[in-house]
Amino acid sequence: METLSLLTAGFAEALTPVNLLWCLLGVVLGTAVGVLPGLGSSMAVALLLPMTFLLEPTAAFIMFAGIYYGGQFGGATTSILLNTPGQSASIATAFEGHLMARSGRASQALAAAVIGSFVGGIIATTLVAFFAQRMVVFALGFGPAEYFALAVLAFVCTAAVVTSSPLRGITALGIGLTISVIGIDDQSGAIRLTLGIPHLLDGIGIVVVTVGLLAVGEVLYSGFRRGHASPARAMASGTPWLGRADVRRSWGPWLRGTALGLPFGVIPAGGAEIPTFLSYGAEKALARRRGNSEFGRGAIEGVAGPEAANNATTATAMVPLLGLGLPTSATAAVMLAAFQQYGIQPGPLLFEDEGNLVWALLASMFIGTFLLLLINLPFAPLWARLLLLPQRHLFAGLMVFATVGVYSVKGSVADVVLLYVVGLVGLLMRRYGLPVAPVLIGVILGPLAEGELRRAMSAGQGDVTILFDSGIAVGIYGLLAVLTAVFSVKRVRERRAADRARADRAALG
Repeated sequence: METLSLLTAGFAEALTPVNLLWCLLGVVLGTAVGVLPGLGSSMAVALLLPMTFLLEPTAAFIMFAGIYYGGQFGGATTSILLNTPGQSASIATAFEGHLMARSGRASQALAAAVIGSFVGGIIATTLVAFFAQRMVVFALGFGPAEYFALAVLAFVCTAAVVTSSPLRGITALGIGLTISVIGIDDQSGAIRLTLGIPHLLDGIGIVVVTVGLLAVGEVLYSGFRRGHASPARAMASGTPWLGRADVRRSWGPWLRGTALGLPFGVIPAGGAEIPTFLSYGAEKALARRRGNSEFGRGAIEGVAGPEAANNATTATAMVPLLGLGLPTSATAAVMLAAFQQYGIQPGPLLFEDEGNLVWALLASMFIGTFLLLLINLPFAPLWARLLLLPQRHLFAGLMVFATVGVYSVKGSVADVVLLYVVGLVGLLMRRYGLPVAPVLIGVILGPLAEGELRRAMSAGQGDVTILFDSGIAVGIYGLLAVLTAVFSVKRVRERRAADRARADRAALG
């Protein structure tokens, strides 16, 4: 009851006209910036931080919360329409979302994404408001061995379990891990795989890899294919909003994605990338098991699940930030700097020392989620009409958009050159049937896995058993073993059934 009364007081503060306006402004700005490759919610908060010096702390953090949510969803818009994620958390959404758009279902993909963001955000924020202290205890149970186990789970599930060919998936993962180690090693200072090119000493940024593989690679591949239907003709057959069948197929992924995203915001294990990829993989595996999979042709489950996981992770990331002063994402790190700017130190005493600010911030997270739904859902058909542009204009605009987005990150022409080199790699991968998802998960989680493995081995003085020295780590590896065994048996059965079918056809022939 005490929590409920404190949250009610927070709503009373957040719903004042001025604070409501700041929250609305934050959601709009975050959504607008989130669609730009390389920017996202963290850069939006960083850019707006100096502008808040004249605001009261409560108003500033209410606006930051709106930017946070808006930025997380904004990346889904260009992921679906242009196959260009605004940030890495939207990569998984692009796989099926863009296929839906190309088949005339852009409105449904956008609606499934925004409703999934709403469901994940509301459920996660509710849990944060009522169980924040218990979540902090859960976060304290994770160390290097547990983080490494999570990365291994993501690697295997993405590369070997949910791809059509485990060999191709592992090959693609190897490409991603190779890209992730390019540059100067942070711990040893060793120079790795730079080929004597000075610009590669800093490595290849995730923005360059993401935009190059997904956007530039797709444009090049579509341009080289003959008889490719234009987006205008494909879009003409689409109808707006979600039908009953779409809702029936989406509500399960919304809830499962939320469940996957909840714990990952609490622990510093790579932000929203792991749960979004795991959600995508889980939905693909479930659809294959049901025997009516549309994955690879535009499955709405592949949009609904990752977006719910994305926003659930966004909400629970506030738990370690507020309760421990530990940021688990780039945006949370900027918000930590904002707390310190106002002379406020997040930690176990924050709920007592700055209770009014904390509960107003939590209330504004509910409000920001509702505003996100109200602003973006009615405009889904309008956004989808962008695909009515002629194909040559759309592709030209996409290439300009991708180039400007990558250049704006560092102002580097070399990054633009790398963008097109990676785009050629994306073209070759599509040509020879290599999946893109394992490459991206390798680039994103490769540094995390390497760093946590080194820390774990250092703590165990070289003893490998340190990796299995906790119940959480053993549980993760046990789950991985079960999943691998189940899908291995399933694939063997499918192969035998296919062999029998071929034998039967040969006998009849």
